[in-house]
Amino acid sequence: MTRALLLAFALAITGCSSSSAPAMDTASTMTIVETAVATPALSTLVTAVQAADLVETLNGPGPFTVFAPTNDAFDEVPDETLASLLQPQNQAQLQGLLTFHVVPGRLAAADLSDGQTLTTVNGADLEVQIRGGVVMIGDAVVRQADVFASNGVVHVIDDVLMP
Repeated sequence: MTRALLLAFALAITGCSSSSAPAMDTASTMTIVETAVATPALSTLVTAVQAADLVETLNGPGPFTVFAPTNDAFDEVPDETLASLLQPQNQAQLQGLLTFHVVPGRLAAADLSDGQTLTTVNGADLEVQIRGGVVMIGDAVVRQADVFASNGVVHVIDDVLMP
């Protein structure tokens, strides 16, 4: 089953030629994971979600709000740290990191306010800042907001959030 999922994800990722996220559609039939797979700029996140065994959870009913770091954001994480996190023996640590990017509920950009505190799935808090129309989650800038999925919403960010 896991090999089949990995193959499906690999085929979906290689079959996409656009670097942009799917169209912002409030009636999307794709789940959060399917949305990430369809977005080449999120392929490292997809790999991490697979390694953390969170595919089934993020394909579940939710709803979830996911602050999704881009490949460029993951490139800023030291290679040895990322390689270590992707090892099976560090799955719990990777799960903690990734669930720090997930908030229960469907929060569109319009639902976020300056100074708001969001409690993540891993129990830690994230602070929202809005300055001059720029939305920040922790130290990350939201680069693309409101990518709606059938089970939530994805906001693409430019940094990996560290709990």
